[in-house]
Amino acid sequence: MIKINKIVLKIEGMTCSACSNGLEKYLKKQTGIKDVNVNLILAIATISYENIKIKDIENYIKEAGFKSLGEFKNLDDDHTFKKEKNVLIFYGILLIILMYIAMAHMFNLPSLPNNLKIYALILFSLVFLIYGFDIIKNGFKNLIHKIPNMDTLVTFSVTFSLIYSLYNVFNSNYDNLYFESACMVIYFIKLGRFIENINKDKTKDAIKSLVQITPKYATLKKDTKEAQITIDEVKINDILVCHPGEKIAVDGIITDGYAHFDEAFITGESKPNLKKKNDKVIAGSINYDGVINYQAKKIGRDSTISEIVKMVVESTNSKTKIQRIADKVSGIFVPIIFIIASITFLIHLLNNDFATSLNYFVTVLVVACPCALGLAVPIVIMIANGKCAKNGIFIKEASVLENARTIDTVVFDKTGTLTYGDLKISKIFNYSNLNNQELLRIVSSLEINSNHPIAKAFFKEKLLKVSDFKNIVGMGIYGKINRKDCYVGNLKLLEKLQIEDIHENDYKYLTNQGCSILYVIYNQKIIGLIGVKDVIKESSKTLIKKLKNLNINVIMLTGDNHNTASLIAKELSIESIKADMTPKAKADFIQELIDKNNKVLMVGDGINDAVALVKATIGVSISDGTDIANNSSNVILLNNKIDNLIYLFKISNDTFKIIKQNLFWAFFYNIIMIPIAAGALENFIIMNPMIASIMMTLSSLTVVFNSLRLRRMK
Repeated sequence: MIKINKIVLKIEGMTCSACSNGLEKYLKKQTGIKDVNVNLILAIATISYENIKIKDIENYIKEAGFKSLGEFKNLDDDHTFKKEKNVLIFYGILLIILMYIAMAHMFNLPSLPNNLKIYALILFSLVFLIYGFDIIKNGFKNLIHKIPNMDTLVTFSVTFSLIYSLYNVFNSNYDNLYFESACMVIYFIKLGRFIENINKDKTKDAIKSLVQITPKYATLKKDTKEAQITIDEVKINDILVCHPGEKIAVDGIITDGYAHFDEAFITGESKPNLKKKNDKVIAGSINYDGVINYQAKKIGRDSTISEIVKMVVESTNSKTKIQRIADKVSGIFVPIIFIIASITFLIHLLNNDFATSLNYFVTVLVVACPCALGLAVPIVIMIANGKCAKNGIFIKEASVLENARTIDTVVFDKTGTLTYGDLKISKIFNYSNLNNQELLRIVSSLEINSNHPIAKAFFKEKLLKVSDFKNIVGMGIYGKINRKDCYVGNLKLLEKLQIEDIHENDYKYLTNQGCSILYVIYNQKIIGLIGVKDVIKESSKTLIKKLKNLNINVIMLTGDNHNTASLIAKELSIESIKADMTPKAKADFIQELIDKNNKVLMVGDGINDAVALVKATIGVSISDGTDIANNSSNVILLNNKIDNLIYLFKISNDTFKIIKQNLFWAFFYNIIMIPIAAGALENFIIMNPMIASIMMTLSSLTVVFNSLRLRRMK
C-alpha cells in the first residue's frame, strides 16, 4: 500500500486569490501530487503527495512563479512592518517630486526644461520599476504559466504605459506621456497591499495569541537541584517544577504538590481549577498559589496548544461551498478583464487617437480587482475561527461555519454531555457473601479500564488484577478476576448472557430514583445491582431553552433505560427522547433524521458516539481541555461547555452575513467601476490610471475592514 504523505509549506509571492487559485491548479496537475489546498491569508499550501520528494514539490512551486520558504512551523509572531513603512515613505516623497516635475507646467509653477524633464521622468520611472520589480516579475511569470493574476493586470498596464511613453519621446510627442501614471499605479498598489497586509495580520491575532501562551523556559528538576532550560530542551518524562505565578511549560501530569491554575486561555473557564497529584496540566496555564512537580508528557508539536493551532490552521485551509464558487469566479476574472480592456481599446480607437484608447485600456486593467473577490470569504473564515478558538470552540472544517446557521435539530447524548458525567453511587443491592467494599473493588477493577463516564463513579486504588479485558459495545465490560468471568453492564448484557433477572423489584426501585443501573455478574451469577446517579449541568436547562427559542428541535439519546432518561428529560424540558440506545442505534437514528432532510447537530463524548457524530451534519464532541485529538467530530467544545453551541450558531450567522456583504461589495465595485473605466459614462465622469489604482486599493480595503468588524461582534 502506497503511503500518502502530507506537508504544509510556507509560500512567498502570492498577492491575490488568482495567485492562490492558480498555484493550486498548477500543483494539482503535477505527477505525485494527490491534493492541494492553498491558503492566501496564511500564505501556506497544504499538499498531499506520494512517490516524490519535497524538493520536487518546491521546484513545482518555483515553476509556477512562486517560492517555497520551507515547512510551515508556526505563525509569524515577530513580523514587523516598520521596514516596509519606511520604504513607502521614501517612495511617497519620490512620487510627489515626480508629480511636480510632470505637472508643474499645468499650474504655471516653475518647471524643468523639456529635455531635463524627460530625463527626470525616465530616471524616476526606472527607480519605480525597480521598486515594483516583484509585481512585474510575478505578472509575467504567472502569464507564462497560464495563471494570470492581479500582478499580470498591473504589469500589462505599466508596461504598455511606459512603452508608449518612450515611443512618444523618440517621436518628440511630449503631450502624451504616461511615466507618472505608471509610477503612481506601482506606488498605490504597494501602498494598498501594505495597508491590506497590516489588517490581514490582525485576522491572525487570536491564533498568534495561542502561540505566545507557552513560556520560553522551563525549570528542570534533577535530584534536589533545579535548572532553567529552554522549551526545546525538555524531553518526555522530564520532571519539571512550577512555582506560584509561573506558567506550565509543557503538557504533563502532576507528580507532587497541588495548586490552583488559570486555564481560561484554553477552556474559557475563568474560575481557577485545583490540580493535585495525578491530574493533568496544560502548557501555558498559570500557577496561582502552590509549588508542584510535574512530568512532561506532551512536548513540541504534540502539545495541546500545538494541536489547537494546527486544528485552527487546517480549518482555515478548508473551503466552504461559497468560497469554492468565489474561487471559480476569481479564477476566470483576469482573462475576462483582458478581453474587456482589449474591446474597450478597440472601440475607442475607432473614435479617438491611440493615446486616449491606451489610457482607457490601462485604466480598465488597473481598476479591476480580483483581490476583493478573493479575500471576501477566507479572511472572514480566519477571523471566525480565531474567535471560536478564543472561546473554547475548535472547528476542524470551515464548512461548519457554513452549516451551523442551517441546523434545525440538535441531538444530545445524555451522560457527560447534558449531565456532568460525575456519577455517584446512589444505592447498592448486594446479593453476594462479599461486603459492599469488596463488591465495589471488583467493579472498580474492571471500570478502571473503561473510558465510559460511569467509570468515574468508582475508586482507583487497591484494585484487583484483571486479565482479558473487553469492551462490549452498548452493553458493558468484561474481564477475568481470580480466573473467574466478571461482567459489569446494563439489562441488555443479561439478555446477551441469557441470565435470568430475579431482581426486577430492585431494578424498578433504582429506575424510579433516576439511576443508571449496573448489573455485576461474577461466575455467571448476579452478585450485585448498583444504581449510579448523574448530575445535570447548570447550563443545560438554559441551553435547551435558548435552542427552543431558535426553533431548533431538541432530542436526547441515551443508553440508559427509558424511566431514567425520562426523569432527566423532564427536568430539562426535553420532549423527545430515545432510550436504551446502542452506539449503532444512535448512528441509525441520526441517519434517519438526515434522510428526512433534517440538518442535524449531534453532541456526544466522541467515544461511544463516534459513528453518530460522523453521520451528523455537524458532529460536536466535548473535551476536558487536555485531549482534543478526536477524529470523529467536526467541532470540539473544551471544558464541556455545551452552552457554547449558542455562540457557534451566532458566529455562523454573523460570519455569513459579513461574507455576503463582502461578496456584494466586491461584485458591486467591479460592476460599477469597470464600465466607468471603459468610458461608458465619459460625458459625466472620466477615470485615469492613477484614480483607478486608488479605487482598486479602496475596494480591497473595504472588504478587509468590513471583515474586521467580525472581531468586534459579541
